[in-house]
Amino acid sequence: MKQEYVIGIDLGGTKILTALADLEGNILAEVRKPTEADKGKNSVIAKIKDTIYEVLGQTEVAIEEVEGIGLGSPGPLNIEEGIIYHTPNLNLDNVNIIEELKDVGPPIFLENDANAAALGEKYFGAGKDAQDLIYVTVSTGIGGGIIIGGEVYHGASDGAGEIGHLTLLPNSDQKCGCGNYGCWEAVASGTALSRLGREAVKNGEDTLLADLVDDATEVNGAVIAKAAKKGDQVASEIVEQIAEYLGIGFASLINIFNPEKIIIGGGVSKSWPLLQDTVLANVEQRAMEALTAEVEIVTSQLEDKIGVKGAIATALVGLKELS
Repeated sequence: MKQEYVIGIDLGGTKILTALADLEGNILAEVRKPTEADKGKNSVIAKIKDTIYEVLGQTEVAIEEVEGIGLGSPGPLNIEEGIIYHTPNLNLDNVNIIEELKDVGPPIFLENDANAAALGEKYFGAGKDAQDLIYVTVSTGIGGGIIIGGEVYHGASDGAGEIGHLTLLPNSDQKCGCGNYGCWEAVASGTALSRLGREAVKNGEDTLLADLVDDATEVNGAVIAKAAKKGDQVASEIVEQIAEYLGIGFASLINIFNPEKIIIGGGVSKSWPLLQDTVLANVEQRAMEALTAEVEIVTSQLEDKIGVKGAIATALVGLKELS
């Protein structure tokens, strides 16, 4: 009997991670290559194709046995047409990626990377038992994927889920990458966490942070978490502030979407034990009681595989819709 497979491609600004999987989502082989986006569009597309052929080359699977290919990409995108409109770190502006890859053979299914991550959690991770969930990645920025009734909510123009640009502090002087001030991303992301730590060191505050690094520019989330675990007051206050802002944002998501689960991924999720009590206290204070009773806030089960697992899930969803 002919075996069937899918391929998932996690396309990022620094790396392309491609995996071959069976229809249960079990990864059989994977290939990682640097994106090297500075070499231009044609180079990136050629590298994507190379990873597909190389991952097949690690197995005895022929391209004819691959039912579909899922591609998770930064956006904004046009999912149906397969167009990547703008990717600041990829040099793929206004590229019809499905058209560019069609000669590979199998049908290509495009999805926003945050939405793909949410699908990955839904199919293979912490969201398996949930029909309504929000995946929130808290890393350099804050992004999200929303699943309602078991399906990704794309919005009117495939742009839903830009939760990091919820205005949290309208009078803040912290400018976000989107151009606005006081976005959730600007004040509660890993970047914001690191900024507060660096400012504390530069301002000469009495903190263990200064002893853990040679220069203020080396302060990052991991350093702050380490200092907080050692009882450093400045680091603990920084963590407390970030946790408060995260809790406020989660409360807003709960009040709007009434999810069964909020799943947290990204680098900041590794410090969840330090953040959890304050986050949950703010959620309880600010979200409607009837809604908080129904939601569970958990961390991702897929960790560094979430992008490629999400791309695999994207392929499986696409094939299901075709059938």
